[in-house]
Amino acid sequence: MAHTHDNTKKRTFSHLTPYDRGRIGAHRDEGKTLQAIADVIGCHKSTISRELKRGTVTQRKSDLTEYTAYFPETGQAVYEKNRSRCGAKYKLVKAAAFVHFAVKKMQQDHWSPDAVCGYAKVNHLFEGIVVCAKTLYHYIDLGLLPVKNIDLPLKVTRRTKNKRTRQHKKILGASIEERPSYIDKRQEFGHWEIDTVLGQRKKGAALLTLTERKTRKEHMIKIEQKTAVSVHQAIQSLKDLYREAFPSVFKTITSDNGSEFSELTQAIDSDDVTVYYTHPYTSSERGTNERHNGLIRRFIPKGKAIEDIDDTLISYVENWCNTLPRKILGYQTPNEQFAEEIAKIA
Repeated sequence: MAHTHDNTKKRTFSHLTPYDRGRIGAHRDEGKTLQAIADVIGCHKSTISRELKRGTVTQRKSDLTEYTAYFPETGQAVYEKNRSRCGAKYKLVKAAAFVHFAVKKMQQDHWSPDAVCGYAKVNHLFEGIVVCAKTLYHYIDLGLLPVKNIDLPLKVTRRTKNKRTRQHKKILGASIEERPSYIDKRQEFGHWEIDTVLGQRKKGAALLTLTERKTRKEHMIKIEQKTAVSVHQAIQSLKDLYREAFPSVFKTITSDNGSEFSELTQAIDSDDVTVYYTHPYTSSERGTNERHNGLIRRFIPKGKAIEDIDDTLISYVENWCNTLPRKILGYQTPNEQFAEEIAKIA
């Protein structure tokens, strides 16, 4: 039999500690009544009753018969979970205006919790009464917000690929190894990555995507076929858009070795713009563009024919990419940073 020598002095606080729960378990095993245990612990017997309900679980013996028993560890775990919910709900009420804004942005505009929190703080919204991204994720995990993890962009584990070179595919032009190393630092504007996003099959319409490495500005152009001719036409549309500023906006373009990019240098037709090609089968060398393609897939999933996609949706997705606040940009948007760079050229 366990021997307990307890001080029955009345407590001045109400929450049970892990030590208290251990004592409750010991006295319960001794067969003491609720009132007797309460007198020893120094609390009301209703507190003991609630704690026993909280920490009592059903167990199964070796002969498969069931029995119930109180476990202090279970009571503590349930208590901590309830306290977490209580504190979360308090913060939720205090920052209600921000939380309403956050839910709208996450549901309607597909912003991440990090983008919402960073944007609100940088722009001094809600008189500073906001919660951090970690807290927003916590609210979602607790089910306190009408947002699910599946709704959040990129709340998955991203696998990084080791760079490797397979020599059996021909490089179409200047290798990325020849690209100046300062471009890797993303401190200079005008260096782009290019790729195509396919639909149901390799043939048919595709999306030509270009991403500026410093500002993360995105261009999405629907092309009729995944061919050099279609890419040539798309590049011409960009040349028409930027006119004489084109060589200043597009200083370099980094591409993979897809056949559709085999005549990229001819399409650009400028001595001031250099095209570089990544190593074969190494998409990680165009990491910015690849990540943006992943964002695009949230709206245009694999298997959906590009020719069936309305131009309005393509414009919407492009605008979404360019108006999404980015942590790496100090929670500015690609459009904002791109506009600043264009102003320097004008």
